[in-house]
Amino acid sequence: KNYKLPDTPHLSGLRPMTPEDVPGVHKLLTTYLDKFQLKVMFEPDEIGHWLLPRPGVVDSFVMCDKDSGEVTDLCSFYHLPSNILQHKDTLLYAAYSFYNVATSVTWIELMRSCLILAKSGGADVFNALNLMDNEEFLTDLKFGFGDGNLQYYLYNWACPKLKSKEVGIVLL
Repeated sequence: KNYKLPDTPHLSGLRPMTPEDVPGVHKLLTTYLDKFQLKVMFEPDEIGHWLLPRPGVVDSFVMCDKDSGEVTDLCSFYHLPSNILQHKDTLLYAAYSFYNVATSVTWIELMRSCLILAKSGGADVFNALNLMDNEEFLTDLKFGFGDGNLQYYLYNWACPKLKSKEVGIVLL
């Protein structure tokens, strides 16, 4: 297997997000998203709604500074299983990269751990869009590039043409 992942992530301190992490994740993600031209402006309760782990829906993991306890890194993915027709395997379990922020580790370190966590949770495949800072890890982590084009439709709002790296929204 050319792309085999280890069974456990090598980042120490990476743990599932808890309700107590919501204020720190809100601060971290809000600061990170500020650099994008098109972004969501989350309220703290929305962070809890969208990112707190729920089995079969979303998984989020955080790293905190050992001294201050401040949330420094976030990786998350949502689950979207698909039925496979006319095949002995009937379900493809896909994980999709959601919101991620790397400040104390590299993007590659964070997302390699995210891939391992998704795999250990049963994911068959991990998908990621080439928006935000995802270009920092897609090639090095051997993601294959699709042939599709994603267009966001923003109801009743004219948006200028943006590069993928200027977009800070992942739609579900």
